Amino acid sequence: MNNTLLELRNISYKYKNNLILNDINLKINPGEKIALLGKSGSGKTTLISVLNGTIKPTHGEVKLFNKSFDELNRNQKRRITTIWQDLRLIEDLSAEQNVNCGLLAENNFYFAFKNLLNTSSFKKAHKYMQLCRLHNSIYDKKISKLSGGQKQRVAIARSLIQESNILLADEPFNNLDPKLITTIKNLLLENVDKNNQKKSSKTTLVALHRLDLLNDFDKVIGIKDGRISFNIKRTNLKKLHLDKIY
Repeated sequence: MNNTLLELRNISYKYKNNLILNDINLKINPGEKIALLGKSGSGKTTLISVLNGTIKPTHGEVKLFNKSFDELNRNQKRRITTIWQDLRLIEDLSAEQNVNCGLLAENNFYFAFKNLLNTSSFKKAHKYMQLCRLHNSIYDKKISKLSGGQKQRVAIARSLIQESNILLADEPFNNLDPKLITTIKNLLLENVDKNNQKKSSKTTLVALHRLDLLNDFDKVIGIKDGRISFNIKRTNLKKLHLDKIY
Protein backbone atom coordinates (compact mmCIF):
# COMPACT_ATOMS: atom_id res chain seq x y z
CA MET A 1 0.00 0.00 0.00
CA ASN A 2 1.33 3.44 -0.97
CA ASN A 3 1.86 5.50 2.20
CA THR A 4 3.02 8.63 0.34
CA LEU A 5 1.02 11.76 1.14
CA LEU A 6 2.67 14.29 -1.18
CA GLU A 7 4.97 13.43 -4.07
CA LEU A 8 7.02 15.25 -6.68
CA ARG A 9 7.98 13.27 -9.78
CA ASN A 10 10.75 14.56 -12.06
CA ILE A 11 9.84 18.18 -11.31
CA SER A 12 11.57 21.02 -13.14
CA TYR A 13 10.60 24.67 -13.20
CA LYS A 14 11.85 27.42 -15.51
CA TYR A 15 11.32 31.14 -15.11
CA LYS A 16 12.44 33.46 -17.90
CA ASN A 17 14.75 30.74 -19.24
CA ASN A 18 16.31 30.25 -15.80
CA LEU A 19 16.09 26.71 -14.44
CA ILE A 20 14.97 27.21 -10.83
CA LEU A 21 14.17 23.56 -10.01
CA ASN A 22 15.94 20.73 -11.78
CA ASP A 23 14.63 17.13 -11.80
CA ILE A 24 13.24 17.06 -8.26
CA ASN A 25 11.95 13.73 -6.92
CA LEU A 26 10.51 13.76 -3.43
CA LYS A 27 8.12 11.70 -1.32
CA ILE A 28 6.59 13.03 1.89
CA ASN A 29 4.82 10.60 4.20
CA PRO A 30 2.07 11.34 6.74
CA GLY A 31 3.29 12.81 10.01
CA GLU A 32 6.84 13.58 8.87
CA LYS A 33 8.57 16.68 10.23
CA ILE A 34 11.00 17.87 7.54
CA ALA A 35 13.54 20.69 7.58
CA LEU A 36 14.49 22.16 4.19
CA LEU A 37 17.97 23.68 4.08
CA GLY A 38 19.76 25.71 1.44
CA LYS A 39 21.26 29.08 0.66
CA SER A 40 19.14 32.02 -0.37
CA GLY A 41 18.25 31.50 -4.03
CA SER A 42 18.73 27.73 -3.86
CA GLY A 43 15.08 27.03 -4.76
CA LYS A 44 13.47 26.55 -1.33
CA THR A 45 10.60 29.00 -1.84
CA THR A 46 9.90 27.73 -5.36
CA LEU A 47 9.87 24.14 -4.11
CA ILE A 48 7.27 25.08 -1.48
CA SER A 49 5.22 26.86 -4.15
CA VAL A 50 5.22 23.71 -6.29
CA LEU A 51 4.31 21.52 -3.31
CA ASN A 52 1.24 23.60 -2.49
CA GLY A 53 0.14 24.02 -6.10
CA THR A 54 0.78 27.78 -6.32
CA ILE A 55 3.29 27.23 -9.12
CA LYS A 56 2.71 24.72 -11.88
CA PRO A 57 5.97 22.98 -12.78
CA THR A 58 7.38 23.26 -16.29
CA HIS A 59 7.93 19.51 -16.30
CA GLY A 60 6.91 16.63 -14.05
CA GLU A 61 3.97 15.79 -11.81
CA VAL A 62 2.81 16.74 -8.32
CA LYS A 63 0.60 14.22 -6.54
CA LEU A 64 -1.38 14.68 -3.32
CA PHE A 65 -3.30 11.73 -1.86
CA ASN A 66 -2.05 9.85 -4.94
CA LYS A 67 -3.91 12.26 -7.23
CA SER A 68 -2.59 15.03 -9.45
CA PHE A 69 -3.51 18.58 -8.40
CA ASP A 70 -5.87 18.89 -11.36
CA GLU A 71 -7.91 15.97 -9.98
CA LEU A 72 -8.27 17.38 -6.46
CA ASN A 73 -11.47 18.95 -5.20
CA ARG A 74 -11.61 22.13 -3.13
CA ASN A 75 -11.67 20.31 0.22
CA GLN A 76 -8.60 18.24 -0.65
CA LYS A 77 -6.61 21.30 -1.75
CA ARG A 78 -7.51 23.03 1.53
CA ARG A 79 -5.62 20.37 3.44
CA ILE A 80 -2.34 22.15 2.59
CA THR A 81 -1.56 25.37 4.47
CA THR A 82 1.43 27.63 3.80
CA ILE A 83 3.22 30.21 5.92
CA TRP A 84 4.93 32.46 3.36
CA GLN A 85 8.19 34.26 3.99
CA ASP A 86 6.60 37.54 2.85
CA LEU A 87 3.60 36.76 5.14
CA ARG A 88 0.93 37.96 2.63
CA LEU A 89 -1.15 39.73 5.25
CA ILE A 90 -3.80 42.33 4.40
CA GLU A 91 -2.45 45.61 5.74
CA ASP A 92 -5.80 47.42 5.99
CA LEU A 93 -7.45 44.66 8.05
CA SER A 94 -6.98 44.10 11.77
CA ALA A 95 -4.83 41.35 13.25
CA GLU A 96 -7.90 39.30 14.23
CA GLN A 97 -9.49 39.75 10.81
CA ASN A 98 -6.30 38.51 9.15
CA VAL A 99 -6.29 35.41 11.35
CA ASN A 100 -9.96 34.82 10.60
CA CYS A 101 -9.13 34.96 6.89
CA GLY A 102 -7.68 31.49 7.36
CA LEU A 103 -11.28 30.24 7.66
CA LEU A 104 -12.58 31.84 4.47
CA ALA A 105 -11.79 28.86 2.26
CA GLU A 106 -14.18 26.64 4.22
CA ASN A 107 -16.99 29.18 4.58
CA ASN A 108 -19.39 30.97 2.27
CA PHE A 109 -19.60 34.53 1.01
CA TYR A 110 -21.84 35.57 3.92
CA PHE A 111 -19.11 34.58 6.39
CA ALA A 112 -16.54 36.51 4.37
CA PHE A 113 -18.77 39.61 4.32
CA LYS A 114 -19.31 39.45 8.09
CA ASN A 115 -15.58 38.95 8.63
CA LEU A 116 -14.71 42.12 6.74
CA LEU A 117 -17.34 44.09 8.66
CA ASN A 118 -15.88 42.83 11.95
CA THR A 119 -19.25 41.47 13.12
CA SER A 120 -18.46 37.75 13.12
CA SER A 121 -17.13 35.92 16.14
CA PHE A 122 -13.36 35.96 16.58
CA LYS A 123 -13.37 33.43 19.44
CA LYS A 124 -11.47 30.78 17.48
CA ALA A 125 -9.04 33.35 16.07
CA HIS A 126 -8.30 34.65 19.56
CA LYS A 127 -7.45 31.16 20.80
CA TYR A 128 -4.83 30.71 18.10
CA MET A 129 -3.52 34.21 18.62
CA GLN A 130 -3.07 33.39 22.31
CA LEU A 131 -1.17 30.23 21.38
CA CYS A 132 1.14 32.43 19.31
CA ARG A 133 1.64 34.71 22.34
CA LEU A 134 -0.18 37.67 20.83
CA HIS A 135 -1.60 40.05 23.44
CA ASN A 136 -5.25 41.01 23.24
CA SER A 137 -4.26 44.68 22.99
CA ILE A 138 -3.31 44.16 19.32
CA TYR A 139 -6.31 42.07 18.22
CA ASP A 140 -8.17 45.01 16.66
CA LYS A 141 -5.10 46.88 15.43
CA LYS A 142 -4.43 47.13 11.71
CA ILE A 143 -1.53 45.05 10.42
CA SER A 144 0.24 48.22 9.34
CA LYS A 145 0.51 49.23 13.01
CA LEU A 146 2.19 46.01 14.19
CA SER A 147 5.86 45.14 14.65
CA GLY A 148 7.61 42.60 12.44
CA GLY A 149 7.43 39.91 15.11
CA GLN A 150 3.73 40.52 15.70
CA LYS A 151 3.01 40.32 11.97
CA GLN A 152 4.95 37.04 11.82
CA ARG A 153 2.82 35.52 14.56
CA VAL A 154 -0.42 36.77 13.01
CA ALA A 155 0.52 34.95 9.80
CA ILE A 156 1.32 31.80 11.77
CA ALA A 157 -1.98 31.98 13.70
CA ARG A 158 -3.82 32.44 10.37
CA SER A 159 -2.27 29.20 9.13
CA LEU A 160 -2.83 27.22 12.33
CA ILE A 161 -6.51 28.15 12.52
CA GLN A 162 -7.05 26.17 9.32
CA GLU A 163 -6.12 22.94 11.15
CA SER A 164 -4.88 21.38 7.92
CA ASN A 165 -3.12 18.05 7.46
CA ILE A 166 -0.05 19.50 5.75
CA LEU A 167 1.80 22.63 6.82
CA LEU A 168 4.50 24.22 4.64
CA ALA A 169 6.47 27.10 6.12
CA ASP A 170 9.07 29.34 4.49
CA GLU A 171 11.43 30.79 7.15
CA PRO A 172 8.65 31.16 9.75
CA PHE A 173 10.97 32.18 12.61
CA ASN A 174 12.07 35.51 11.16
CA ASN A 175 11.68 38.49 13.51
CA LEU A 176 11.10 36.27 16.58
CA ASP A 177 13.15 36.30 19.77
CA PRO A 178 14.61 32.98 21.05
CA LYS A 179 11.81 32.26 23.54
CA LEU A 180 9.13 32.85 20.91
CA ILE A 181 11.00 30.70 18.41
CA THR A 182 10.77 27.75 20.80
CA THR A 183 7.04 28.34 21.32
CA ILE A 184 6.30 28.67 17.61
CA LYS A 185 8.42 25.69 16.62
CA ASN A 186 6.50 23.53 19.08
CA LEU A 187 3.23 24.77 17.60
CA LEU A 188 4.32 23.98 14.05
CA LEU A 189 5.86 20.58 14.73
CA GLU A 190 3.56 19.23 17.41
CA ASN A 191 0.34 20.67 15.99
CA VAL A 192 -0.94 22.16 19.24
CA ASP A 193 -4.63 22.80 18.71
CA LYS A 194 -6.89 25.57 20.02
CA ASN A 195 -7.39 23.69 23.30
CA ASN A 196 -3.61 23.51 23.80
CA GLN A 197 -3.63 19.76 23.25
CA LYS A 198 -0.57 18.28 21.54
CA LYS A 199 -1.11 16.15 18.46
CA SER A 200 1.41 14.60 16.08
CA SER A 201 -0.57 13.82 12.93
CA LYS A 202 0.31 16.99 11.02
CA THR A 203 2.87 16.67 8.24
CA THR A 204 5.23 19.64 8.33
CA LEU A 205 7.95 20.93 6.01
CA VAL A 206 9.84 24.02 7.16
CA ALA A 207 12.46 25.95 5.17
CA LEU A 208 15.22 27.07 7.54
CA HIS A 209 18.54 28.85 7.50
CA ARG A 210 19.41 28.29 11.18
CA LEU A 211 21.00 24.92 11.91
CA ASP A 212 20.42 25.27 15.66
CA LEU A 213 16.68 24.77 15.05
CA LEU A 214 16.99 21.27 13.56
CA ASN A 215 16.19 19.41 16.77
CA ASP A 216 12.73 17.77 16.73
CA PHE A 217 12.71 17.36 12.94
CA ASP A 218 12.63 13.78 11.58
CA LYS A 219 14.30 14.44 8.24
CA VAL A 220 16.51 17.03 6.60
CA ILE A 221 16.48 17.89 2.90
CA GLY A 222 19.31 19.92 1.41
CA ILE A 223 18.83 21.83 -1.83
CA LYS A 224 21.40 23.61 -3.99
CA ASP A 225 20.98 25.21 -7.41
CA GLY A 226 17.49 23.76 -7.71
CA ARG A 227 18.54 20.17 -7.06
CA ILE A 228 18.06 18.03 -3.97
CA SER A 229 21.54 17.31 -2.65
CA PHE A 230 20.48 15.04 0.19
CA ASN A 231 17.32 13.71 1.86
CA ILE A 232 18.23 11.96 5.11
CA LYS A 233 17.21 11.37 8.71
CA ARG A 234 18.18 14.27 10.93
CA THR A 235 20.25 11.97 13.11
CA ASN A 236 22.39 11.10 10.07
CA LEU A 237 23.18 14.72 9.18
CA LYS A 238 26.92 15.45 9.13
CA LYS A 239 29.19 18.31 8.16
CA LEU A 240 29.89 16.68 4.81
CA HIS A 241 26.22 17.04 3.92
CA LEU A 242 26.15 20.71 4.86
CA ASP A 243 29.34 21.34 2.90
CA LYS A 244 27.46 20.26 -0.21
CA ILE A 245 24.90 23.04 0.02
CA TYR A 246 26.71 25.92 1.78
